[in-house]
Amino acid sequence: MFPLSHRILIIEDEPTLSRLLSYNLTQEGYETKLIDHGGEGLQHALDNQYDLIMLDIMLPGLNGFEVLSKLRQRGNKTPIIILTARNAEDEIVQGLRFGADDYITKPFGVAEMLARVSAVLRRAAGEGEMSDVTPRTDKMITIGELTIFPEKYEALLSGESIPLRPKEFEVLLYLAERPGMVITRDDLMNVVWGFDYFGGQRTVDVHVSSLRKKLEMNQETVQIESIRGIGYKLVIKKGTLR
Repeated sequence: MFPLSHRILIIEDEPTLSRLLSYNLTQEGYETKLIDHGGEGLQHALDNQYDLIMLDIMLPGLNGFEVLSKLRQRGNKTPIIILTARNAEDEIVQGLRFGADDYITKPFGVAEMLARVSAVLRRAAGEGEMSDVTPRTDKMITIGELTIFPEKYEALLSGESIPLRPKEFEVLLYLAERPGMVITRDDLMNVVWGFDYFGGQRTVDVHVSSLRKKLEMNQETVQIESIRGIGYKLVIKKGTLR
């Protein structure tokens, strides 16, 4: 059980669902705030500090995608779980691409919801502890024109910084440490997201797709290839691994 200092913002316009979420989260020791409007939810999230945001997609005012996108554009890194309709794969993919950390499909069980909340908070706490450590700069991976600084969560391609979200960076790093090797989706899921992550392999595919597009500015150096039915591998197109 997490202490009351863990605050969760619920942006959901369906009263029954928002009250259900708030009740069960409060029973687990979380402090919750309910907002039923997209625009108001965005402003409240920007003006206040929360440990987690649970965000519905269909909202009055701004929809969930707009809220999510604007938060990330303004540098807000609060973990976000999107609430989406069952079998709405396009919503899940779009939400992950905009920077959501996880998703829950409606209707959902209370146990599943609490497990996802707990897992996201644990991952966020782990990343926060890592960020408090003074970065070392003596280690780097170079593949052609691609240079990766693991301790700084920074990657350069042809000398230009690649704008990567944390999970995109971790996927790239894991592949770059094993150039030419086929990495399964399960391996990426377990290493980058952890064994307790519920998102499924589609999450891996979405992040790899986004990462691949960001590497397209220089495809002569490295390229991520899909291995049908298995996973991915980082292919060295030019240059040497140092």
